[in-house]
Amino acid sequence: MTLSSGALASGGIADPSVLFDVRGKIAIITGASGAFGALAARVLAAAGAHLVLSGGNADALRLVADDCANAGASVETIVRRPEEEADAAAILEAAVARFGRADILVVASGMNDVAKIEDMTFARFDAVMQANVAGPWLMAQAMTRQLVAQGDGGKIVLMSSARGKLGHPAGYTAYCASKSAIDGIVRALGCELGGHGITVNAIAPTVFRSDLTAWMFEDSERAVTTRANLLPRIPLGRLGEPDDLAGPLLFLCSRASNFYTGHVLYADGGYTAG
Repeated sequence: MTLSSGALASGGIADPSVLFDVRGKIAIITGASGAFGALAARVLAAAGAHLVLSGGNADALRLVADDCANAGASVETIVRRPEEEADAAAILEAAVARFGRADILVVASGMNDVAKIEDMTFARFDAVMQANVAGPWLMAQAMTRQLVAQGDGGKIVLMSSARGKLGHPAGYTAYCASKSAIDGIVRALGCELGGHGITVNAIAPTVFRSDLTAWMFEDSERAVTTRANLLPRIPLGRLGEPDDLAGPLLFLCSRASNFYTGHVLYADGGYTAG
């Protein structure tokens, strides 16, 4: 079904769920072997997209790709991180070689390194900035070139964090700075690429369940203490679950968000509101 302007207001659409339809779209996901990247891959595969998955862990990438193929998606994998311009170009070329085009980019690659500023070396700080800022910028650049050449718009979704807006007392100078930079890139590209019909947005979660954070959901003394300190600052009173990221992701990857660009969407239970 094709939506015309004002179709909802005029009563011309029977099923608003078509707004979230990504069937047949070609989605590139970097960091697909990590927690959010794997989630993004499985969500978009289940929604009918075809995928190009990149990541540095070949075994984990293969498992995610198998899950997506079992959901009916056509999947191409490339064991590569966007560390250099050539890497980003190769990831885009893998999509074009397999599918002829690209429609959606989700950049989920990145890292954290926690240390007080007096203890952190510049090399460690720079590694976080390279992974969390330079890599996404390179992927956005490569994707922009492809989308502009195609001439029919597209979707770029970057991964931010509540820490792009808020500080942290436990040695997060590199991580907070990197996510603040992502927010700036999103705003700048939202303005720069709007004329091409390309939307650029970010998802910014607080803590959500993953292999790295599973301990926070346990009943250990450490976990209970951590939650007791954190949950009073989250208005909805709980930590995040994967489903809490799936909805925002599908929104930002589909035409439901065609009038949204330059936004950081906080999937944080209200954490950054207070």
